[in-house]
Formats: sequence, C-alpha cells, structure tokens
Amino acid sequence: MAWSGPSEPPPDGPCHHALPSPFGRETTTVSTPIQDQPLWRPDPAKAAATQLVAFHAWAAEHHGAPAAPLAPTASDQEAADRYAALHAWSTEDLERFWTAVTQWFDVRFDTAPEAVLTEAGMPGARWYPGAKLNYAEHALRFGLDPAHADEPAILHLDETTEHPQPLSWAELRRQVGSLAAALRAEGVRPGDRVGAYLPNIPQAVVALLATAAVGAVWTSCAPDFGARSVLDRLQQIEPVVLFAIDGYHYGGKDHDRTEIVAELRRELPTLRTVVHIPLLGGPTPEGAKPWDDLVAADVEPVFEPVLFDHPLWVLYSSGTTGLPKAIVQSQGGILVEHLKQVGLHIDLGPQDRFLWYTSTGWMMWNFLVAGLLVGSTIVTYDGSPGHPDTGAFWSVAARTRATVVGTSAAYVVASRKAELHPGRDLDLSAMRCLGTTGSPLPPDGFQWIYDEVKPDVWLASVSGGTDVCSCFVGGVPTLPVYLGEIQAPCLGAAVESWDVQGEPHRDQVGELVVTKPLPSMPTGFWNDPEGTRYHDSYFDTYPGIWRHGDWITVTARGTVVIHGRSDSTLNRQGVRMGSSDIYEVVERLPEIAESLVIGLEEPGGGYWMPLFVVLAPGATLDDTLIGRIRTSLRTELSPRHVPDEVIAVKGLPHTLTGKRIEVPVKRLLAGTPLDQAVNPGSVDNLDHLRFFEQLGASRRA
Repeated sequence: MAWSGPSEPPPDGPCHHALPSPFGRETTTVSTPIQDQPLWRPDPAKAAATQLVAFHAWAAEHHGAPAAPLAPTASDQEAADRYAALHAWSTEDLERFWTAVTQWFDVRFDTAPEAVLTEAGMPGARWYPGAKLNYAEHALRFGLDPAHADEPAILHLDETTEHPQPLSWAELRRQVGSLAAALRAEGVRPGDRVGAYLPNIPQAVVALLATAAVGAVWTSCAPDFGARSVLDRLQQIEPVVLFAIDGYHYGGKDHDRTEIVAELRRELPTLRTVVHIPLLGGPTPEGAKPWDDLVAADVEPVFEPVLFDHPLWVLYSSGTTGLPKAIVQSQGGILVEHLKQVGLHIDLGPQDRFLWYTSTGWMMWNFLVAGLLVGSTIVTYDGSPGHPDTGAFWSVAARTRATVVGTSAAYVVASRKAELHPGRDLDLSAMRCLGTTGSPLPPDGFQWIYDEVKPDVWLASVSGGTDVCSCFVGGVPTLPVYLGEIQAPCLGAAVESWDVQGEPHRDQVGELVVTKPLPSMPTGFWNDPEGTRYHDSYFDTYPGIWRHGDWITVTARGTVVIHGRSDSTLNRQGVRMGSSDIYEVVERLPEIAESLVIGLEEPGGGYWMPLFVVLAPGATLDDTLIGRIRTSLRTELSPRHVPDEVIAVKGLPHTLTGKRIEVPVKRLLAGTPLDQAVNPGSVDNLDHLRFFEQLGASRRA
C-alpha cells in the first residue's frame, strides 16, 4: 500500500494533534479513559537524567521554583505532581520562569534587557524591552566549539540518495557567513524581507540563518504551492530577495518550477535579487545569481544585534476568510520559546539527531531548525514519505540513526493500514522519541506505535500552531504516556479548557484558551497597523484571553486531549488550509455558481472533505466537470486541496449579510441538531441548512 497523503505538510498547524471530536457540542463529559495503565513510562534513571529535571532543581535553587527534583524511584503520581507544580510556577511567575530559561540556556544579550515583561496584557505584552540579540548567532554557536566543528550540523537525504550527506558545523557557519555578506552587498538591511520558494534542503537552512544574521525578515513557501498561493503570501510583505529552485524531485518524478518562478519574478516588483538553486540542474535564469557564487567565500558570519521583538520571520495562516494572515514572530521570542521547547520538552542536546517530516511551508520546518539551538544534528529530508513504498520515511529514520523523529498521525495510520512492521524490519534502535502532529491519531495509532515501531519509544504527541510556532501542550520526558492523550501543558503555557460561560473546567470538552502571554505569540500581523485583525483572530471571544480555535479536554490527571477545530478551518491530515483558496479556483469555472467546502474529523482517525457546489443554469455535475474541478484545484493550489467528494446542492446557506456559513454546516454534518448548530434568525434560507442536517443523519445511519 503506497502513501496517499498530501505531497507536503502545509502552513498551519504544529503542532496540531487531534482525536475524534464531539463536533460542535459545547460541553461533553469525557468517558472513562480506555486504559488506566500507561502505554509507556520513562525509565526512572533516564527520567532523572533529563534536562527538565536538572532545570527544575536549578530553578528551585536560584529562581524560586518549587523544590522537588525527581527521584529515580518516583511513582507516576509523584512525577505528575512534581511536573504540575513546576508548570504552575512557570505560568504564575512568568518573569522568574523566563529569566531562568534565558540563564539556563545561556541566551546572550548584546544589550541587557530593561525588564522581562512589561504591559503584560494580551494583546500587547512586551518581552525583554531594550534587549538586543541575534537568533542566528545562537543557532551557530556550537560551530565555535572545536569538539563540534567537524561534526554534522545537518544530515540531508532525498529520494535519489542512499546515504545521508553531512554538512558540518564549521561549513554551515562558513556558508552562512558568506551568504550574509553577499546579502549585505546586495543592499539587504535589517527589516528587509527575504522570500524563499524552496523544499526542505540544507540551502534553505543556510538562507534562513543568513537572513536572520543580517536582521532581515525570512518567509518561505513550499514548492508544491502554485503561483497564486505563493503570491497571496509574498505580495503582502514585498520581499527584496527571492531564493528559488528550478524544480524538485518528489514521488519518483521531477517537478519543473521554472515557469512558476518566472511568474513570481514578474508579479513581485519589489525584488532586487533572485538567487537560483539548481536542484534539477537547470541553467541560471537571466538576471538571477547562482547559489554557489554567494556561498563560496571563506567568511565568518557577522550577526546584527536587533531588538528582542525585531521580526525574525513571517508565517502564514490558512486564509479561511480571505488572504492568509501574515503572522510576524520575533527573533527573541522564538529563540527563548524554542530553547525551552526543544531543550526541556523534547530533551534535545548535542548527542541527538533530530528528524521531522515537514516542508518549508509548514511551521514544523522552522521548529526543526530549532534543533541547532541546542547543538543537535538536524536531518532534512526532501521527498515523499511513501516513495517507493509506504515505509520510506521509517527507512529514512533508520538510515540517519535519528534519535528524535517526528511525523504526522496520517502517516502512522497509513503505516498501520499497510501492515508495516518498521520495528521488526528496520534498525530503529537509535530512536528514543517519536513525535506526532497533524491529523487525528486514533487510539489504535497509539497502540500500533508500541506494537510495531518500538515498545520502549517515548511517544510525544503535541498540539499548538503556526500562530505561536510552538506547542501549547505536548511531550514531557518524565511523565507516562496514556492511550490517546497528550502528556501535559507545556511550561510557560497557561492552557485551560473553558466552557461557554468562560469558566475553566476539567474532564469536559471546551475551548482551548491561553490566559497568559507567551514570548513567541505574534508581535502582530503584517499590514495590520492598528492590530485589528490580530485582535479579532484570537481575542474577540474572551477579551484579554487567547482563544485558539480548538476543542480541548484537560483531564483530572493533567493530560490533554485535542478534539479538532472549533472553527471552520480545514485541517486535512494535519494540513490546515483556507476554504477561500478553494472557492476562488472552483468558482472560476463557468459551470459553478457557488461552492462550500467542509472538513470533518471522523471517529477512527478519518477525515472527510466534501465540496458542495451550486451549478449554473444548464450545467450538469458529471464526471467531466468533477474531473475539471479536481484538476484545477490540484494544479492551481495543491493535491491536498482536492476534495474527497463533489456534491451538487440546490443552494447554500448564508448569513443575512450574505456570508457563506461554514461552522454550522460542519456541526450539522457531525450530528448537532439544527436548533443547536445555528441561530435560525441569522440565516437567509433554513431549507438549505436542512439538507446538510439530513445528510449528516444519513451518514451516521
């Protein structure tokens, strides 16, 4: 059985782990856990040797954390209580906690901060005002250590290579130094935007770090994005430099991108420099600069000190209600958040090899680069996880001797359905942690990992988002893993589940909210000077409280279950997508008057994404038209945008102001009664909604 998921994971979402959902029910009591005994518990001696335990003991001595270092003989309950106490301190005393993080990880401020946190409300919190630093300096500092200089900073594989290709720490520093000098020579200055149309290759890491070293602002799109999707993103930020490939290799085929790059150059008038990376061996286009020329100099990198809240990169939302939101995150905020997350929650260090299946259009690529911050070797893989067969990605993990491996829940499910036995057939002895993100991982996916991958692997499911480029809840190396449950909220993340009255509760489904600021929360959105769009995205439901848009249960034992989106965002196999992109393409076809797309999580880990269309007079929804719809979406957007079904309807419901209704339709398809799914007085035609109510009932029958 071959992997049939999307060609690349996309823009939104880390960290977005999900399980079957109550879909639209405001309050649902959680049933008794399937297993009271954990699937896995850490070896006591190994747990006691983690960075988290050492940090806890040090923070207790120096910064007032609760005194309770983990003893090797601690029980599950003792470990949970001790972590809960540390977590409570980390969210109640933000200044001491984040001071401890910066000291523990030796964050180097070129200019000392005036304070840790001022104007602590949300939105508007200011972290480390006055401080100056540089993200790239921290990402490259292990290359200064003679013991690490010749060790691999990056190992790279693609579908055409059998053995991983190393890039040493010393060579990474040299290339970044050369490219940063070249960017400065091209006139790139702090605050300028640098765009990339690149796959997950070492050149992308070099380009990101060189951009950060200059103090410019990075942004990237994966090469399976069509021109329109890329332009919807890059035109907002007006880049002066574009790094681009001639094409890429995926699924055993070469995919030429020269025409798309030419279109990007025509439609981005602010570009002053285009850098050509010939992955397929194509010639350098006229007016572009060859990559090899720009990384040839033997130059030490020069790091521009920038303010803590200076933009590091721009990530993008899915664009559900229009253009994708251009999310700005800061050099300092990302630095301290990622140090905490990879160093404490994944327990990464110089001894590790860190592999996560991702693309440059997904925040997990940015998170993968964070492995460099703690001296880990990061593994970049450019190719399909399922070529030449479904087990290809497990083979990559084995060949690279990766110690921490990340993949999507959809890939786990596909591996189970293909009846793979990676633990039996491959040498995965180096793997100690397996992270899962993305689409729903059903309980049998958890069980399959322990049955067929490795019985003693630490399964670290995580959930967060592009919005913070990190995780709200995730792995904790000192805690057990229970079937279908995420281990705990992450340190510094004040996560709660709120009911419809805005009150926290346990063992019931509610809205995921964050009640205290995190350093990696956006400094704002690009071209949103008044902060209106930023405010409306997270803070309009509960003033001063971040509402993330997920259904969540916090259990009595402190574990967490994420049930899926509480809004209309499409989340197909972990890939959050915007419905507006689909509407734009489909409704260009003359036979289509209007359309509506819904993504529905289903029990057992499935996901159904139907497209409903209202036909123009005289049109018929036959195989030819369905084929044109699918082809248009695949070529103009990506394979992930192709619906599972195309269904003709007489009409679609709207609000009284003419807006398409998505969330109520999703709730109806999931089984919510019509009178609970929507306020009837807000809809232009209830008969159109009744069609979806009947369809939902027939699917459950």
